[in-house]
Amino acid sequence: MMRWFRAFLPREERFFDLFARHSATVVNGAQALQGVLRGGEQTLAFCQKVNQFESEADGITREVLTAVRRTFITPFDRSDITALITAMDDAIDQMQQTAKAVLLFEVREFEPTMREMGGLLVECAQLVGRALPLLQAIGANVSLLTQITEEVTKLEGRVDDLHDIGLKELYLKHRHGNTMDFIVGAEIYDHLEKVADRFDDVANEINSIVIEQV
Repeated sequence: MMRWFRAFLPREERFFDLFARHSATVVNGAQALQGVLRGGEQTLAFCQKVNQFESEADGITREVLTAVRRTFITPFDRSDITALITAMDDAIDQMQQTAKAVLLFEVREFEPTMREMGGLLVECAQLVGRALPLLQAIGANVSLLTQITEEVTKLEGRVDDLHDIGLKELYLKHRHGNTMDFIVGAEIYDHLEKVADRFDDVANEINSIVIEQV
């Protein structure tokens, strides 16, 4: 009954603009992280870009949470809006954690597998960016939303596989050498895997919204 009643009330669509702005910072953050993983002299500059985009995303997240409290009619449940923007923000927060680790350990060279993971994270971010506008008309976009979220989950699985492959290669590379190089490399791999996990969380939140609204 409440869902039927809400359907006839005007909705605050500003949330979709905020989602779009946030997803743009997430894509930019993922691309900056990809730049970090190229290594070399530009590593520091790309780390700073990741931090910049994370800060921008935090600001947008605060706007969303404030709007949730102040808006009478929201496009979908307030708890879903909060969970979705929080999951998105967690993804770019984890990117920042990766950049912090790179700066802390002064890493300037990265394994090919790490760079491959970085490319997959950019794909995840772009898929989320594609999915969010579709939430404005969920009924007409159920199939496409499901397809996109399934693709994000597949990419997350691929990142998990690369994490395991990379750790094995790292162990073989350093088992008779510098133990610290293995520890630092493993730390970077762990952070990259967690970024993919956070994108999978975003996909799950989108799926939950679709299920509730259809």
